[in-house]
Amino acid sequence: MGTFKIEGGHKLSGEITPQGAKNEALQILCAVLLTEEKVTLGNIPDIVDVNKLISLLENLGVKIQKKGKGTYMFKADDIDLGYLQSDQFKKDGAGLRGSIMLVGPLLARFGKGYIPKPGGDKIGRRRLDTHFEGFIKLGAKFRYNKEEHFYGVEAKKLKGTYMLLDEASVTGTANIVMAAVLAEGETTIYNAACEPYLQQLCKMLNRMGAKISGIGSNLLTIEGVDRLGGTEHTMLPDMIEIGSWVGLAAMTKSELTIKNVSWDDLGVIPTTFKKLGVQLERRGDDIYIPEHKNGYEIQNYIDGSILTIADAPWPGLTPDLLSIILVMSTQAKGEVIIHQKMFESRLFFVDKLIDMGAKIILCDPHRATVIGHNFKSTLKATTMVSPDIRAGVSLLIAALSAKGTSTIHNIEQIDRGYEDIDTRLRAIGAKITRV
Repeated sequence: MGTFKIEGGHKLSGEITPQGAKNEALQILCAVLLTEEKVTLGNIPDIVDVNKLISLLENLGVKIQKKGKGTYMFKADDIDLGYLQSDQFKKDGAGLRGSIMLVGPLLARFGKGYIPKPGGDKIGRRRLDTHFEGFIKLGAKFRYNKEEHFYGVEAKKLKGTYMLLDEASVTGTANIVMAAVLAEGETTIYNAACEPYLQQLCKMLNRMGAKISGIGSNLLTIEGVDRLGGTEHTMLPDMIEIGSWVGLAAMTKSELTIKNVSWDDLGVIPTTFKKLGVQLERRGDDIYIPEHKNGYEIQNYIDGSILTIADAPWPGLTPDLLSIILVMSTQAKGEVIIHQKMFESRLFFVDKLIDMGAKIILCDPHRATVIGHNFKSTLKATTMVSPDIRAGVSLLIAALSAKGTSTIHNIEQIDRGYEDIDTRLRAIGAKITRV
């Protein structure tokens, strides 16, 4: 189990460039299965979860060539469907949440898709019903082996239909879209997710020959086509990492520039940080954060009541940033309620912050009230274990602002979502060592 040693209390400075978007890459990589032609993808982050999925594709028979840092060529013209029934696939697929999105493309192109119960973060229930109910509505037969936790869908030919999703699931929408592009006739998906990463997937599919309209809205219309061709695609920068660096800059009173953020795809993220008192400035496509010498003050609502920051499907605030916002609120001036609506186990890491001296009241599994120190009392160094990707980075930010040397174990969780994070943080002045 890997460990970070962090000497906190140092100001950082300089520029940092966000990696390619993890959540986009997991969708886009699965889409290469929809064609036998070459697909070239750029700005792929070099992180554990993405590399696991690339390895899964290779085991499936996809030809893969690395063209340069973050750039790969994929050709899925000789797929080994037998691998899907193997014990090795059951082991490989279970270690990665994103493996669920292999099912839609496999079902669409080959008439069958199988997956073991996917792994990923332990952040509460993350049901798969939306995915499989969508496939069933397209005409697939569903089966589930309870003993092995193994899911399967099969269909001779998918047929377009109307469906109203029970939740605006990003991965569920992506999976259903990838199945529907090769279905016979028209598919209408209402209450579809509309995150920028899903928009990216739809635009890429259209370049491959799909006919998807309504991109960016919650109503997608897909006219099925017989086949798709090759294309080239580049991932957006990772908005979660961008938000992480904004929180880090504020918490350590550092002057930072975050490069090439694709500002127009950030939605409410900049305004949310401004509500927390963080000054940030748009400079071209960069975010400039000045040194917050006097700290940052949380705004109240106009009637004077306490601010609540809550997650919601896009264009609301992504749930992945609530852990970051909670941590940086511990040093703000004022109070805030953090309401994590979409996952019930994501706030349980706050006990580590309380150990460090943070003033946090965990109201229930979904809500925490944070009373900020206004930098009058620094957090204290401690030893921690990273429970998941986002909580792990939040604890890392807390450690970088704390007085003394902290230790974070189980950093494999952080590596699942952040590329070479210790090297990049050292480049802007962080005192961090990987043990």
